[in-house]
Amino acid sequence: MNTLVNTIRPLFSYWVKVVLIMVLVVSFALPAYAQEKLWNELNAKADKLYQQGRYSEAVNVAKEALKVAEETFGPDSPQVATALNNLALLYDDQGRYSKAEPLYKRALEIDEKVLGKEHPDVATDLNNLAGLYYSQGKYAAAEPLYKRSLEIAEKILGPDHPDVATFLNNLAGLYQAQGKYSEVEPLYKRSLEILEKTLGPDHPNVAQSLNNLAGLYQAQGKYSEVEPLYKWSLEILEKTLGPDHPNVAQSLNNLAGLYYSQGKYAEAEPLFKRSLEIREKALGPDHPDVATSLNNLAGLYRAQGKYAEAEPLCKRALEIREKALGPDHPQVATSLNNLAELYQAQGKYDEVEPLCKRALAIREKVLGPNHPDVAISLNNLALLYDDQGRYNKAEPLYKRALEIDEKALGKNHPDVATDLNNLGELYQTQGKYAEAEPLYKRSLVIMEEAFGLDHPDVATSLNNLAVLYRAQGKYAEAEPFYKRALEIWEKALGPDHPDVATSLNNLALFYDDQGRYNKAEPLYKRALEIDEKALGKNHPDVATDLNNLGELYQTQGKYAEAEPLYKRSLVIMEEAFGLDHPDVATSLNNLAVLYRAQGKYAEAEPLYKRALEIWEKALGPDHPNVATVLENIAELYKKIGKEEEAKRLEERVKIIRSKYQ
Repeated sequence: MNTLVNTIRPLFSYWVKVVLIMVLVVSFALPAYAQEKLWNELNAKADKLYQQGRYSEAVNVAKEALKVAEETFGPDSPQVATALNNLALLYDDQGRYSKAEPLYKRALEIDEKVLGKEHPDVATDLNNLAGLYYSQGKYAAAEPLYKRSLEIAEKILGPDHPDVATFLNNLAGLYQAQGKYSEVEPLYKRSLEILEKTLGPDHPNVAQSLNNLAGLYQAQGKYSEVEPLYKWSLEILEKTLGPDHPNVAQSLNNLAGLYYSQGKYAEAEPLFKRSLEIREKALGPDHPDVATSLNNLAGLYRAQGKYAEAEPLCKRALEIREKALGPDHPQVATSLNNLAELYQAQGKYDEVEPLCKRALAIREKVLGPNHPDVAISLNNLALLYDDQGRYNKAEPLYKRALEIDEKALGKNHPDVATDLNNLGELYQTQGKYAEAEPLYKRSLVIMEEAFGLDHPDVATSLNNLAVLYRAQGKYAEAEPFYKRALEIWEKALGPDHPDVATSLNNLALFYDDQGRYNKAEPLYKRALEIDEKALGKNHPDVATDLNNLGELYQTQGKYAEAEPLYKRSLVIMEEAFGLDHPDVATSLNNLAVLYRAQGKYAEAEPLYKRALEIWEKALGPDHPNVATVLENIAELYKKIGKEEEAKRLEERVKIIRSKYQ
């Protein structure tokens, strides 16, 4: 059964960029020409190293620039404030927030004292400090700073100044992170209008503004409005900056990310590759932005089941970030998470856990224990334990993630809905239906209020609630939820998206359970057709589709039609994951069940035993799947007169089941 659980796994880094203004060189009347020249040279050198992603070297140069500024201009001069901002920005990008904050604050204090509290440079200082708090998830601290920054700029520079557009954009980004979508759109639109009016429709800043608005619409599932904005942005950047500029790479990445989310993998791949190529050429092979492109391309390959192609990309991205940003940077945690996800898809659970734990430790250390990104890591580690049947370890992690997100983002944020879904799925797996239902229902309400009735995430919540009702035999309640989920996915993502195939499978399973085989079969077949077309004929999801259709035929006694489907499913799983993956065990078990139903006991037994061996090794001896295959073997032994062996297996099943009651 394919139950869609919307876990938070960030892949595409920073579709919507908060623009931090970095003031590098400001012209003043300087008392010493030599010192002025040195200060300017140091600033230029620091900026160049920053652009190259050589942050550690840039920090050293920025420190020297600060020292020169203090000695030349005095400790309370605007030049010192500029130097403080530059050094703080470098620490900020490195995730060294505790070092950045006092520098930003001192710069703000100097500029307020020397220039006055309503000077444009004060607005910049406020904006930079707000950006730091934004990165740390301190949204309540960031908002008044962004607002004051905007207020100063509007008063001093006028309502149509480009800096006003920047501050509007940043405030909008803050609201978007908080899920306040109704407040975001007018800010992005006003920012775009200002930039088009003052800079012209083809300015690179206009392109960035278009990207941000597109990112908002994408988050809301308004895909038809997204694509033209991304394309328009890309056209502007290619025209004004040239086809090989890093900003063009960012725009390509955004458009590719849209296609990825729509399941248009063939259209996404060349864009991701071109983005990577531009960044490697323009920034060098070891720049953090190169790591972002590598991660995104790896994520595309993972979705397509191309695990061998994805792994070296994930590893190289991790290596770049560790070298450029240090081993404890939040982006290193993201790379660790992506590599862990890849290994989890392959059933390499022993390799997943240390990666998830390290990512969690980094985020807790750098961002604090109550940051939303910590909740992401908690969810991912919990999901691992959930897959392994270690429910007692998963539950407190899911609960802590929920608590963090409710506190940091508010009780009606979409990420809270995701947390509720994940915890609900855990309870459902354990048969705790009464505990799961209110969580699923609350998740659905949040998603509908945040995104409207037709968003794909609403479909996920509907699907999960339907699966719960089906498990309880509440078929009359389940069917309309399944159908509405399918309708939303078809409308939002198109009729040939892999999520539509999943929805078709779930609805077919629902009909299958009720013996309505004539309704189930065409749905299974359509799901198979979609996945073969979208993902390729050897993707693990195709194997799942084959397995589901085979089970339908087996239930109807159509053994000759079921067997080749089960066998093909097994071959795909073995080729995709290797011989010891839990999903291989599922295929072995199903084929064995078919042989047992036909009385082919000698053919069934080795398949059951191999499935048992895989599950015990991969999931542990007390996993529910182990109990299932033990029950199947016991039934087989009863058929062939091995009553005592069957009883021993049944006793072991009782012990396993008792641990989950």
